[in-house]
Amino acid sequence: MLKKLLLVFIIINLFVNHARSVIVENIDVIGNERISKDTIILFGNIDKNLDFNENRINQILKDLYETGFFENISINISNKKMFIKVEENPIIQTLYIEGVKNKKIKGKIKELIKLKDKSSLNLVDIKSDKILISNFLKNLGYFFTEISVDIVELENRFVNLYYNINLNEKSKISKIKFLGDKVFKAGKLKNLIISEEYRFWKILSSKKYLNKNIIEIDKKLLKNFYKNNGYYNAEIISTFINHENSENFELIYNIKAGQKFYFNDIELKISNEYDTNDFKPLVKVFKKLKGKPYSLNSIQSILSEIDKIFYLERLDFVKATVTENFIDNKINLNFNIEETEKSHVERIDIYGNSVTRENVIRNNLLIDEGDGFNSIKFKKSINNLKSLNFFETVDYTINKGSDDSKKIIEINVVEKPTGEIAAGAGVGTNGGTVGFTVSENNYLGKGIEFTSDLSLSEDSIKGLLYINNPKFKDTDRSINFTVESSDTDKLADFGYKSSKTGFAIGTGVEPYDNLFFNTSISSYIEKLETSSKASSSIKKQKGNYFDTFLGYSLNYDKRNQKFKTTDGYQSYFNQTLPVISEKNTVSSFYNYKKYKSIGKNANIVTFAFYGASSNSISGDDVKLSERLYVPSNKLRGFEAGRVGPKDEDEYIGGNYVSTINLATTLPQLLPNNQNLEMSVFFDAANIWGVDYSDTLDDSNKIRSSIGVAFNWFTPIGPLNFSLTETISKATTDKEESFRFNLGTTF
Repeated sequence: MLKKLLLVFIIINLFVNHARSVIVENIDVIGNERISKDTIILFGNIDKNLDFNENRINQILKDLYETGFFENISINISNKKMFIKVEENPIIQTLYIEGVKNKKIKGKIKELIKLKDKSSLNLVDIKSDKILISNFLKNLGYFFTEISVDIVELENRFVNLYYNINLNEKSKISKIKFLGDKVFKAGKLKNLIISEEYRFWKILSSKKYLNKNIIEIDKKLLKNFYKNNGYYNAEIISTFINHENSENFELIYNIKAGQKFYFNDIELKISNEYDTNDFKPLVKVFKKLKGKPYSLNSIQSILSEIDKIFYLERLDFVKATVTENFIDNKINLNFNIEETEKSHVERIDIYGNSVTRENVIRNNLLIDEGDGFNSIKFKKSINNLKSLNFFETVDYTINKGSDDSKKIIEINVVEKPTGEIAAGAGVGTNGGTVGFTVSENNYLGKGIEFTSDLSLSEDSIKGLLYINNPKFKDTDRSINFTVESSDTDKLADFGYKSSKTGFAIGTGVEPYDNLFFNTSISSYIEKLETSSKASSSIKKQKGNYFDTFLGYSLNYDKRNQKFKTTDGYQSYFNQTLPVISEKNTVSSFYNYKKYKSIGKNANIVTFAFYGASSNSISGDDVKLSERLYVPSNKLRGFEAGRVGPKDEDEYIGGNYVSTINLATTLPQLLPNNQNLEMSVFFDAANIWGVDYSDTLDDSNKIRSSIGVAFNWFTPIGPLNFSLTETISKATTDKEESFRFNLGTTF
């Protein structure tokens, strides 16, 4: 019986709706001023010669209101004609954000809100904008913001819209508490998170303000810390309590550490298609981990090592996954090496490079169109582009191709200035030096490196021009060319004058991953003049010289990225051998630098060693111009060229040089200024050896200094300066307490 009644109801309802529906042959729009009739019909999805019932008319009204262009709409149908009467919303001539002085915050608000200049005024959108603004400002620490709206009517249905914002005081964190089963001491946990308690002396820090985004980061940092210490199921819950009649908050983290877990059996499951010997180094790692507390970092480290094996063994269509099995408080891990679905790169699209030529970008990609898609190679490719230092940002998307087995890669770059004009100076105990440099890392957009350098002192001038094409004719071979000239006039004081001019041309390849081999040939013309004031040893070297050298270098580069390196190391050896030479001098140097990121602030610690020698294989005395000096950037606090052995009052350099450098960047002292980098450093060096005399002091003594360096990226260009205090020195060394360099980009 119930089913029959329901069927009758449906039939009657359909009949009534059909009876109420009307066929419309014409449409008339009334009240529209700026929006055309055809546009309104399009927005309403209105088709003539259809049956229009109540449901269809309601849908038209909904579609038109959702455009935001109309304040009121009514629809009537009479004699097969539809009348649409509209009242258009006013147009916003200008939208003003009042009460916010910070230009960045004001700009972000304008990006965030729905209403813009020249858009239709809509009360619903105003309400939505107020919520968006309030939530955005809460994330910045403004929890007591007041927002009001003013609408000023203008002529011709235009208005000015004002969002009046009273920020009030930022909400400060009066205290941070850790409650619950936290296991670790509160002091240790406070050092892990970004948020910090308000103190009157923390004038420059923005971390003392309550910020929802930072709190979420804090929770992730805490959770990762607990997981890296064995607490697999740790839960972090944050709450904050507002004190009455105060802008101060207590920030409380409720922690449930739970049971501590330990690594148990760790196995590697490999398909028969792959050689198990390739993965043998992992077995030792597995044995070391057994019985130790569970750690996310350890798992990630193993996966990274597996990825390296994939890359070195050129395994494209494989992946590594890990499964975890629990037995009480122990975790068994299975790392599974398995074949993935084969996919190929169908196309690579590059956008945003208005200056940099496309072939320059493609030459730095390790994958090409038609290659099998390898995520490790692709990540390295993106890292290569970032390391070029041509681009402000490098973003990418990977989309499905013409079928499931193909991928389309889109790379979007934002270019930045790659040229720099710099001036530098040093102030010391015996005058100063001045230098000028013009460099371009992406000459004509071809990726060619160009540097010209000029340095001046009281008695010398040196100039250098260097050009390097790292991808000559779109190959993996580099070509470089150098021209240099120097002139030193010390006739008045020390009785000699020297000039040296020459050139070098070289080429380089990468025979193995991360190992670069470079060869070069160089020739120089040199002239040394002396007067009666010159020492007897310098008078012996008087004359004209022509020398040709064959050089080679090995560069093993394991840095994670060339620009702003945070991890890895670089090992570099260079040697020049005489081909045509009167003195037959062999010059060699070795440079090693290690990078490590430490702490929650990701401070970069570096260690560097440098060693050099210059000796004649025929037993002759090396020329004055071939003697060695400590590089000025490896021994700060001392004047360039005024350290080491002396002949009477003249610094003559040595046959050997060695340096050690330690440095670490410092946490941001000005958190709101991300353009300022600070570091502290320790430099130590020695320079010794006088092959042409047994009577001169070879100055075999350790020089050392400590100091602070500042790198400030100003609106006009980079400013670098250092303040240094010497620790140890020879009595003859000249100190330099302050050095600066100012440049501008183009």
